[in-house]
Amino acid sequence: MDQPRLNWIANFIWGIADDVLRDVYVRGKYRDIILPMTVIRRLDAVLEPSNKEVLAMKERLDAAEILHQDAALRQAAGQAFYNISPFTLRDLRSKGKAQQLRADFEAYLDGFSPNVQEILEKFNFRAQIPTLIEADILGHLIEKFLDSRINLSPHPVLNGDGSTRLADLDNHAMGTIFEELIRRFNEENNEEAGEHFTPRDVVELMADLIVFPIAEDLQSGTYLLYDGACGTGGMLTVAEERLGEIARERGKEVSVHLFGEEVNPETYAITKADLLLKGEGEDAENFVRGSTLSEDGFPAREFDFMLSNPPYGKSWKTDLERMGGKGNIRDLRFVTEHAADPVFSLMTRSSDGQLMFLVNKLAKMKDDTPLGSRIAEVHNGSSLFTGDAGSGESNIRRWILENDWLEAIIALPLSIFYNTGIATYVWVLTNRKPDHRKGKVQLIDATGWYRPLRKNLGERNRELTGEEIRRILDTFLDFEESEESKIFSNEAFGYKKITVERPLRLAADLSGAALGRFDEACGEKEKILAEAVRAVAKRLGEGPHLDWQAFEADVEEEAKRHNLKLPATRKKLLRSELGVRDEEAAALIKKVHKLGKLETATSYGRYQETRDGTMCVAEYEPDPELRDTEEVPLLEEGGIEAFFEREVLPHAPDAWIDDAKTRTGYELNFNRHFYKPKPMRTLEEIRADIDEIERETEGLLDQILVETEGERWA
Repeated sequence: MDQPRLNWIANFIWGIADDVLRDVYVRGKYRDIILPMTVIRRLDAVLEPSNKEVLAMKERLDAAEILHQDAALRQAAGQAFYNISPFTLRDLRSKGKAQQLRADFEAYLDGFSPNVQEILEKFNFRAQIPTLIEADILGHLIEKFLDSRINLSPHPVLNGDGSTRLADLDNHAMGTIFEELIRRFNEENNEEAGEHFTPRDVVELMADLIVFPIAEDLQSGTYLLYDGACGTGGMLTVAEERLGEIARERGKEVSVHLFGEEVNPETYAITKADLLLKGEGEDAENFVRGSTLSEDGFPAREFDFMLSNPPYGKSWKTDLERMGGKGNIRDLRFVTEHAADPVFSLMTRSSDGQLMFLVNKLAKMKDDTPLGSRIAEVHNGSSLFTGDAGSGESNIRRWILENDWLEAIIALPLSIFYNTGIATYVWVLTNRKPDHRKGKVQLIDATGWYRPLRKNLGERNRELTGEEIRRILDTFLDFEESEESKIFSNEAFGYKKITVERPLRLAADLSGAALGRFDEACGEKEKILAEAVRAVAKRLGEGPHLDWQAFEADVEEEAKRHNLKLPATRKKLLRSELGVRDEEAAALIKKVHKLGKLETATSYGRYQETRDGTMCVAEYEPDPELRDTEEVPLLEEGGIEAFFEREVLPHAPDAWIDDAKTRTGYELNFNRHFYKPKPMRTLEEIRADIDEIERETEGLLDQILVETEGERWA
């Protein structure tokens, strides 16, 4: 069927809402009626020719007391669904009394097969029936869907002479109409669109990015497509179409099966309904409702192609609790072995789980096929850089890059999605990189490649035409450096985060004011300690005394005379009341280590001495207030040691690196590589602006003075 005819039918169904529902429902609720009724009418039309055979089969099965009837009834209907009620929609339109119509309509709905029942349940359509009956519009609604001007049947409507009055509507055409209705409703309710609807142009780009690179290697056979946040299933159906087209162009016959998981009940229902309407009832069974993170719908499956637009900036705390809490997760998708760590965590912050959806896909890659798996997923900017070294986000990026799975990231134009104008990016990954891409990542800045929309659709005011999609795809396939395409080694995005320590240097303040504060802090409980300190202060004087440990030893010796020990709690009291940080004071030594022949003093500081022929090194006590961190690129020439010698020691000669705290991190900063500073204004431009301001304000002061003088005399 031609596109104008499909558009006409979609417009007709779209108009039913205004004709029937306007005074009963607000516009945002029209979809709750129109979408399930479109599904019901299509299924009703498909089942009309086999209605008698299904009812006869049902009667025989009941007579034979056969319990499991589903397969036989499907066979009788010749479809993946059936209806065993004695009614069709045409039988119901003549019902006069509202309550009888309600009873018969509900009996009609109850007659559908279990797979259709699930769709109606997730649409929550039965909950709408009381409102439709109370407003007395159910019969009118049915009449509209049975209007003689449209044909939603796979069979043509004929004239009396046998000629075609209304063309048939095959499964593909019906699916196209249904998807058009979904698109319109999503655009009407654009504040929700980002949760389950991705613009078709973006989906087409993603489908091309995962299929085109291996187009010449496609073989006739079966391919599995998966979306772990499938929404209304649009990504999968577009990718299915694209895969089929590319295979046919190369003389290959492919069978494509779709798999998806979706947590929202309505969008899940739309997906399954769409597949039924397209005649893909078997694939409809491959879709499950649930939360992908905590309820993996396909734990034993692997897929050839995967693509998603997962929710970003959305909490997954509920999933985290279902999975046992952050410290108790045993799901092997999110806790793996990597970098000599048997429990390498891929758990992100509970406030944003978008990267977890990508990890889920990577866990489902095929390792035993020539083409492996290809993935495209949309993310916002936080996935590129959020998370410190050692965090879940950084670990995910590290895991991906060190396994060499990331092919490219494409920055999309702003305002290309319905519910957000923020920056978005398409990640492209595979576990079968071609040789020329191995060890490398391509960043593509496509933010300037778009066509403005004549009318905004929510936040969306830009689109990708076929020309822009082809340009992005060609840039990706060419894999060459340009102003919009940069190529880096995987290691270019990695760094070591080092912790730089400096020693704690304390001086003892034994002034009268300090001793008074100390007495007050000690009180009666530590009166003896206070007396010991005053005795030491009397010998040493006010200070400040620059060797804290010598002072502490004096106090400890004095305390012994009073049978008083100096445990950690009392030493802490001394420091808090009498200790003063002083750059001239001696560094506090925590411990002295004897070094073996092959050991170095790197982690302990710079103070070294020889005792009895053995090299010793002092482990300084670090000062938390002077602690700092530095990020050293993995590609830093000379490594951490050279960086430390060049960037740290000239400014802090007593500093050292705490090796135990060193962490590896990865981030992909687009702005660093594509930032284009705005050119500074010339002096002539600035002078011209000043002259213009002077002209505008010329005489203004005189006018104010005149008006003020007039008011004074008045």
